[in-house]
Amino acid sequence: MKIPINLASQPFRRDRAMLVASIAVSLLLCGSLAVLISLARADKSQLADLNHQVDHLTTQIRRVTAQQSQLDTVLRKPQNAEVLERSVFLNALLLRKGVSWTRIFADLEKVMPYNVRLIQIRPSVTPQGQVSLDMTVGANEMPPVIDLYKALQESPLFSYSEVKVLSPPTQSDPFYKCRVSVEYAQKL
Repeated sequence: MKIPINLASQPFRRDRAMLVASIAVSLLLCGSLAVLISLARADKSQLADLNHQVDHLTTQIRRVTAQQSQLDTVLRKPQNAEVLERSVFLNALLLRKGVSWTRIFADLEKVMPYNVRLIQIRPSVTPQGQVSLDMTVGANEMPPVIDLYKALQESPLFSYSEVKVLSPPTQSDPFYKCRVSVEYAQKL
């Protein structure tokens, strides 16, 4: 029988692979730490630049607001109130007159079926400058009105069409009447 005897005071171990792997992982971690530190410094400098720009824009806004308030006080004086009211009225009138009736009818002619009548049309301008049309149309039968509604939805000039009122024919009026609101893509 053989008895293994180890005469060395410290037996041989295979630690070289473990040491190499530990050194490689520690170098990798140090490299990622360096990258993270450089990214943090870059973010800090970008944040400082953005704060400087925000401060600059804030001072500009304060300056413009102060100028606006000074101009408003001048405009609100009694001797200037009449001119201001007239100016607001003329601007609103010019905005309403900016709607081209010829173009409205030409665009409606492209989408309206031949057997549908336009009974009433009322354009209005929203504060954002968009034109909306409130129309009343009529036809002898219901399918042409439905075809008009489909054509309005498919047209690139009209969007968000909504049927508000649909009334059947009466003894005095032989038409199916439909009130439609539609957003119109005319630029003012």
